[in-house]
Amino acid sequence: MTRFAAYRALMRTDKPIGTWLLAWPTFWALLIAGNGDPSVRLVVIFAVGVFLMRSAGCVINDFADRKVDGHVSRTKERPLATGKVTSTEALVLFFALIALAFLLVLMLNQLTLVLSFVAVAVAILYPFTKRWTHGPQFVLGFAFSMAIPMAFAATSQSLPLVCWLLFAANLAWTVAYDTEYAMVDREDDLAIGIKSTAVLTGRFDVLFIAGFQVVAVALLAWVGRLIDATPFYWAGLIVMAGMFVWQWQLIRKREPSKCFVAFQQNHYAGMVFAFGLALHYWLPIPFGASV
Repeated sequence: MTRFAAYRALMRTDKPIGTWLLAWPTFWALLIAGNGDPSVRLVVIFAVGVFLMRSAGCVINDFADRKVDGHVSRTKERPLATGKVTSTEALVLFFALIALAFLLVLMLNQLTLVLSFVAVAVAILYPFTKRWTHGPQFVLGFAFSMAIPMAFAATSQSLPLVCWLLFAANLAWTVAYDTEYAMVDREDDLAIGIKSTAVLTGRFDVLFIAGFQVVAVALLAWVGRLIDATPFYWAGLIVMAGMFVWQWQLIRKREPSKCFVAFQQNHYAGMVFAFGLALHYWLPIPFGASV
C-alpha cells in the first residue's frame, strides 16, 4: 500500500456509504429550507463539506481506535492499526481536512459558522464515547444531524420547527442504522470492552432498532404535514418504511454478514426518500390532488 493509498483508506474514500448517509439528510434539509430551489452555490458548498467532514470523522475515529482496531476482524487492516500511517500523520490529515471545511463555512453566514463549531466538537467527541458510554450511536446521530440546522441557517438564517423535526428524525434513523453496524462487531467489542447500543440492548436489539426507525418515519410524516407534502413525498416515505421492515428480516437472526447488508441498505432508504422529497417540489401534483 502506497502512502497515498493509505491516506485514502484512512479517509474511507473507497467506502463512500458513510458519505452518502451524511449527504442524504443534508440534501433533505437544503431542499426544504430552499422550498425546493436551494442555490447551486449552497449545494456545492455542503456537498464538499459533507465529503471533508465525513473523511475527517473517519480519520479521528481511527486515531481513537488505533489500539483496538487490530483486535477486531473487520478493522484489523486499517492503516493506523497496521502502522502504514502514524498517529502524527493521522492528526495532521485530520486538522487539514477540518481547516478546508472551515474555509467553506467562512463563505456562509454567522449563524452557520456558530453551528459549525458545535458540529466539529461533537465529531471529535464521538469516537471517544465508545470507552465510557453504551450510547455512542446517539452521539453519532447528533453529529450526523448537525448539517441539517446548518443548511437551514445558511439558506434562511432561521431554525424553524421543521428543521428540528428533521434533525430528530435523522438522529433516530442514525441510531438505528449504526446499531445494525455495531451488531456486526458485537462479539469482538464484548471481548475488548468497546461499548455500543448493540451491546447494551442484547437480545432486544432488533426491537430497539425497529423502535427508532418507527420514530424516524413518524417524525418525517410530521415534516410532510408541515410542508403540505404531495403524494410523491408520501410514496418516498412509504418505500423507506418498507426498506426498514426488510431490514428487520435481515437482522432478526443477528448474522453479522446480514446485519452489514441491512446497514448498507440505509443508503438506498435515504436516497429514495430524497427522490420523493425532490419530486414533491419539482413535479406537479398528480390530478391536482393534495395530501
